[in-house]
Amino acid sequence: MSSVTKSSSLVRCLSVTDLTLMGIGAIVGAGLFVLTGIAAATKAGPGVILSYLMAGLACSFSALAYAELAASIGGCGSAYGYARLSMGKWMGWIVGWDLLLEYGMNVSTVAIGWAGYLQSALTAVGLPLPHRLTVNPFHGGIINLPAVLIILLMALVLTQGIKSGARFNNLIVAVKLSVIGLFIWFGVHHLQPENWHPFLPFGIHGAIQGAGLVFFAFIGFDAVATAAEETKNPQRDLPLGILFSLAICTLLYVIVAGVLTGIQHYTTLNTPSSVADALLGTGHPVAGQIISIGAIAGLTTTILVMFYGMTRIYLAMARDGILPQAFLKIDPRSHSPNQLIWFTGIIMAAFAGFCPIESVASIVNIATLAAFAIVSGCVILLRYTRPKMSRPFKTPFSPLVPLAGIGSCVYLMLSLPKVAWVGLALWSLGGVVFFYWHDSR
Repeated sequence: MSSVTKSSSLVRCLSVTDLTLMGIGAIVGAGLFVLTGIAAATKAGPGVILSYLMAGLACSFSALAYAELAASIGGCGSAYGYARLSMGKWMGWIVGWDLLLEYGMNVSTVAIGWAGYLQSALTAVGLPLPHRLTVNPFHGGIINLPAVLIILLMALVLTQGIKSGARFNNLIVAVKLSVIGLFIWFGVHHLQPENWHPFLPFGIHGAIQGAGLVFFAFIGFDAVATAAEETKNPQRDLPLGILFSLAICTLLYVIVAGVLTGIQHYTTLNTPSSVADALLGTGHPVAGQIISIGAIAGLTTTILVMFYGMTRIYLAMARDGILPQAFLKIDPRSHSPNQLIWFTGIIMAAFAGFCPIESVASIVNIATLAAFAIVSGCVILLRYTRPKMSRPFKTPFSPLVPLAGIGSCVYLMLSLPKVAWVGLALWSLGGVVFFYWHDSR
């Protein structure tokens, strides 16, 4: 890889606590507050608990692979950098291109969800925004203005520097963890065990399909790996941040899924605000409104961390000369690529404000699963091609764990709908065309 020039170098300021909270900030968002109820109602019933366990297990295999490569290779490019080192420039490009899809569309779609929760909260207090300013033109509006504004606000936060961004993230993560604790506290006092029967109304296949859907909820721990160049002690802290955040979030998801399906029958949970609605149904309207605030907080940090990760991946790819280098300059005050932040932020805000993005969760999922499978493969490949490479953290039981990571990711990919495969194929084809066009210049 090309060396990091002074003008595009970053500053090391993040601790293992910052990284863990960054991972939690990215992971706990739409998955917990939105997908839990939808997956229970349409795929798994109370067996959504198993769906989260299966998705968490699949992620744990990949997380161990990420931990090894983040500690030994580093760099802000995450899976792009690992694939480039182990498989060459072309394969690195394909992985990086898919990561840009994953992170960019994740930010845009979560911003749309954020706008929906904000509108619900404002409606509850009698101050709704005009409908035409909360809906894209394809659905009868002018612009989804809240979705645009939250992305631009997060751009402003990131341009203040990653340390300031980390402090903001840590504060909001504390808020949403408190709200999740409140939901669990109220929920356990209103459990109705009969709601857990039948536990697998759609069969074990339904739970597997549910795992493919809720996998979206785990996207984000890989964003921790993009902070390698801004971590004080990356060889030690990156693996810990990745694994701690994934373990904490998996536990939270399983508990919330169990409580949610215990206080409301799964057939009533097919709503985008099922967690808040469940508390409202138990006679705690104030608690339900607080949950809505927690959902807004959760989605905010997801946007922030995924936005951050996208800029770092673009930075790594541009340094290697396979993306335009016009935005590589690092601001001397904030030590952040401010021009790049605004460039990507405006593009993502445009998607969020003007485009209908149905079925994007599945496309984001398949791009992420493909990246996770490739990272697991990189661990195996590098063990043979570079056996003497320094590995401060090693994936245990290699190659069995990386192979399990590949197998579980491919299995979940096969459970996703055709639109996800078509979307991934078209995006990858566009990436191939762009690669050879850019490379021939």
